[in-house]
Amino acid sequence: MSVTSPLLTALTPMLETPDLPGTRDFYTGVLGFTCTADTPEWLCLTLGPAELMFSGLNEHRGFTAPVFSGSLYFRTSDVDNLWVSLRDRVTVCYPIETFDYGMREFAIYDNNGYLLQFGQETE
Repeated sequence: MSVTSPLLTALTPMLETPDLPGTRDFYTGVLGFTCTADTPEWLCLTLGPAELMFSGLNEHRGFTAPVFSGSLYFRTSDVDNLWVSLRDRVTVCYPIETFDYGMREFAIYDNNGYLLQFGQETE
């Protein structure tokens, strides 16, 4: 049985962090997200159509640090200006570059070590 797309209305990654206040401050103060919910156990952050949730480390899973093998890829309409506004305020994974597959992008790390990529389609 296949699932048809009308059943899904959004995707909100739920990531773990040992530092909820630091994560809130990074995403709101550095990236410009709005914190729409903030509890001692979790928080929700939004910027335009992008939404992320963070929880404290889950004692049932047994991790002592954030664990995620992929990246979060944000599409933007002005990657060059975003790069200029962030490059001196973050830890850079790779600087802005235009790739053969039609994207101009860069990547940074958040305060937890999660990889965040920002890209814009090239003409």
